[in-house]
Amino acid sequence: MASSHSTITNLVIERHHAKYHWPALQLNFWILIMFVGSSVNLGIFAYFMAVQTQLNVIIPWYFPYWVTVGALSITYICVMLWLISQRQLLPGIVIMGAFMLFVLWTVGLIVISVQLWGPIGSVNANCQFYVDSTQSTGPSTDTLGWLEQRSICQSWTAAWAFELVGDVFLLWMMIMAYQVYREFASA
Repeated sequence: MASSHSTITNLVIERHHAKYHWPALQLNFWILIMFVGSSVNLGIFAYFMAVQTQLNVIIPWYFPYWVTVGALSITYICVMLWLISQRQLLPGIVIMGAFMLFVLWTVGLIVISVQLWGPIGSVNANCQFYVDSTQSTGPSTDTLGWLEQRSICQSWTAAWAFELVGDVFLLWMMIMAYQVYREFASA
């Protein structure tokens, strides 16, 4: 009878998770400001769409564009928060997402800048001529109309300001994510 010889080899698989060290205070501040900016722009342009619909006039393409970009930005932030909770926020994911949003926000910022301060019939010129130069006071429908017009003018300016801040913050996030990656690679 021939003897058989068998060898059992134990294979040990070890997983090493990369630990990226994100600056907590900067990351939380970025998330807060971007969430606020995205929500403000989404709300303002959704309101503008409702006004245009109520007036039975055409809705410009950049109103739904900003509603979509705001919703995408909020979704991106929620995905980041989920990845943070799972301790799997990777710099590559952050850089790609921030770059895509940076392009979308820049396009929207350019369009809103042209509409707000463009050469002919800009929102700012109309606001100065029709709203800022004529004030209405007292309990009347004229005063309510003037207040609504003033609110719309201020909403345009607020949207532009949040778009500019959001663009700068997206650029900042790309730089911060690269620094986190570089710190990890040099360790």
